[in-house]
Amino acid sequence: MPILEVHNIEKHFGKTRVLEDISFSLEQGQALAIIGSSGSGKTTLLRCLNFLERPDVGTISVNGDVIFDASDPSTQKEAEVRRKRLHFGLVFQSFNLFPQYTALRNVTLAKELLAQEQPDFKSRKKEILDQIEKEGQQLLEKMGLADRAGHYPSQLSGGQQQRVAIARALALHPDILCFDEPTSALDPELTGEVLRVIKGLAENHTTMVIVTHEMAFARDVADHVIFMDGGVIVEQGPPSQVIENPQEERTRHFLERYSNG
Repeated sequence: MPILEVHNIEKHFGKTRVLEDISFSLEQGQALAIIGSSGSGKTTLLRCLNFLERPDVGTISVNGDVIFDASDPSTQKEAEVRRKRLHFGLVFQSFNLFPQYTALRNVTLAKELLAQEQPDFKSRKKEILDQIEKEGQQLLEKMGLADRAGHYPSQLSGGQQQRVAIARALALHPDILCFDEPTSALDPELTGEVLRVIKGLAENHTTMVIVTHEMAFARDVADHVIFMDGGVIVEQGPPSQVIENPQEERTRHFLERYSNG
């Protein structure tokens, strides 16, 4: 059974239809790459998965449970959406770290806030916070940033900041980790260090949805590729088909433009 199933998603902004009849599924441990030109709907789709936007039509299911149904208001209650958002970890283009907090605190903050809602938090406060800090340190170590835990974002390179953002997303143990053009705000020399981290996650079978403009990375890392254009899925399949042997003319034109650009 797929871990993620998206059926017939549509999204409108006013009279503009940004997504139309989007359907796909993703298996546990797979990496999905979404490619396409600017304005094709990739980021809007990712925001719909994280409930930063609400689809006008369609359903989203995780582990067989329908967590969003545009026709069922009971799946759209704010408290429910907040809880369901925890299924997805999101790494933004521009890091979005809190400048007033250290790298470690950026990683642990969300988990600390959630822990405060536990009924036994007051009686076990030190134990819980110590465990959260330990896990945060371990994640930073996994990102190659063990010696940067006490540094503030302004003291980190762009690549280091993005790796802190990845650790922050992993801290809540999401079912699916989502990346929105994770290297677009980085200088070319810093792009490789972030892509290596994501490739390592893929090799460890972390379930991921990656919006990316890095074609070679998508070809080498993704199990499944979706090409979007004009708010629709034009073609989807394994990288060997979509990137190396596309069946659709629009896909071929996009890849030609990209390789020539």
